[in-house]
Amino acid sequence: MEYTHTTDEAAILLVDDMEDNLVALEAVLGTLDVPLVRATSGEEAMKSLLRQEFALILLDVLMPGMDGFETAAHIKRLDQTKDVPIIFLTGAESATDAGYAFRGYATGAADFLTKPFDPWVLRTKVSVFLELHRKNRQLRRLLEGERDRLGEFALRLEAVERQLTEHKRPTEHGCSEADASG
Repeated sequence: MEYTHTTDEAAILLVDDMEDNLVALEAVLGTLDVPLVRATSGEEAMKSLLRQEFALILLDVLMPGMDGFETAAHIKRLDQTKDVPIIFLTGAESATDAGYAFRGYATGAADFLTKPFDPWVLRTKVSVFLELHRKNRQLRRLLEGERDRLGEFALRLEAVERQLTEHKRPTEHGCSEADASG
């Protein structure tokens, strides 16, 4: 499936059911100069993921309806979204609940941060993921270019092989006549 997002910029999906948390994330990440897309539920996040490509997802764990773990499981099941890194965000009290971090990593999280988070730490981690996304895009472009060059080379090789085969046929035929007459 092609995304409708056509710019080369890497977008970040912010998923939290609390408006204050989304505002805080936007304030911290706004200096990175990348598109920030909001979703207030797991369902809304999935719709956003089907509409455009994201470099990173910041996903709240505790949300009504589809929680962060269930949302992450859906994200990791889809071919077009399975490689998008997820940073789980959760309140300090829920982070101490047995198994939250383990469950997050088991669901495919790249990282797990507690709220309130250190703005510098979050911005730094997000910057690293954005840079990785940019490098991966560059590598994909290089690979596509090399694949195209290899395809062109294969076509030229086939053309040369056809010419050799066509050139060889009359020669073989000519040798047979010479052998027969001589």
